[in-house]
Amino acid sequence: KLCVPISTFRQQRAAMAAASNAQTKVCVFGSGTFGTALGTVIARNGFTVTLLTRRDNVAASINTQHVNPQHLTDCKLPPLLSATTSAEEALAGCCFIVHCIPVQSTADFLKPYKDLIPSNVPIISTSKGLHSETLETMAELVPRILGTPQPMAFLSGPTFAKELMEGFPSGAVMASEDMKVADACAHLFHCNALRIYTTTDVIGVEIGGALKNVYAVAAGAAEGMGLGVNTTAFLVTRACAEMNVLAVAMGARAHTMAGLSGIGDLMLTCMGGASRNKAVGARIGKGESLKSILESRKASLDGVAEGVATAPAVAKLVKKLGMDAPIALAMAAVLDGSTNMQQAIMMLMQRPRGEDFSAIAHQAEEKLRQRCLIGPLGVSARAWAGLAMAQAVLVVGLAGAFALQRRAR
Repeated sequence: KLCVPISTFRQQRAAMAAASNAQTKVCVFGSGTFGTALGTVIARNGFTVTLLTRRDNVAASINTQHVNPQHLTDCKLPPLLSATTSAEEALAGCCFIVHCIPVQSTADFLKPYKDLIPSNVPIISTSKGLHSETLETMAELVPRILGTPQPMAFLSGPTFAKELMEGFPSGAVMASEDMKVADACAHLFHCNALRIYTTTDVIGVEIGGALKNVYAVAAGAAEGMGLGVNTTAFLVTRACAEMNVLAVAMGARAHTMAGLSGIGDLMLTCMGGASRNKAVGARIGKGESLKSILESRKASLDGVAEGVATAPAVAKLVKKLGMDAPIALAMAAVLDGSTNMQQAIMMLMQRPRGEDFSAIAHQAEEKLRQRCLIGPLGVSARAWAGLAMAQAVLVVGLAGAFALQRRAR
């Protein structure tokens, strides 16, 4: 009797899965720090990955030396990850697109490629922010630019690129209105080092990812001023409640901010040493002008701090919604030069005392839910549905009676 060890079956199954994954091609837009890191995660999972870059030297180095010469230079890239400057080559036969381009640059980046992107290929957006002029989220911006209702998913969570490369245990959320799309996209990233959870709350995940960058600038400024961890903890907690209120007003679910794409990402960005937004804030807190900070970061390829462009967009959004978001508005005023950090902090600390703010978003969500349950004339939606059902039964019954009378004649 032939006895095959269980370990052999497992090895065979793993080999078959790897072969299947390798047939799935993933195109990553952007060869920056995060694009490189996410491409590496996907390639380590056995998928074939192509980074679309604008630099010939980056493509050549990745393809021949398996190293990105400009970002994460000390990390060896997996064999299944390659790069090209040709959009046609990168997109040919791809099954998924991972978008790692800053929000404010997305429109200009996508327009030349709109006719090359298949309308049925899911785009996974990792960009966090609001468009500074239109106030659009990525869920609104991308379909408008492409001119098609593109299937989309949104990856967010506390994930610094360097730690993803190191394989440190991490977690993130994949959001899509279609849970099947969310699951398929999550499968690309999920592994022993990175757990991916799915949700259909696209608005909550996007708003959390956008607003946390603004608060991270504030946290950095507080640190740059020499304030302590009391201040940071207070700021982060209050900021999470503030962005939750805004998200719920836009249709998000209140519990989303208690997860990885809310408080998780907010803590990382406000407290982590590798946070670009926090780094900008720290220099503001030390008295440096925003103009000189942005110029030096651009020259050194330190990456875009999305919070700088998102802050004025959030201020416009708050006004549009008719709501109150004191921290976000204060940071918008600091960044546009209307006030300084000392004055902003004084203004925030002198606001009228009130009840615990942690329940505000949940209370707002409950009010919206109750409003949806109440129909015309104050009658509940359930009662209206029952009435409609009764009318339908009556109509069907009358139709049957008339049919019987006609046959009798």
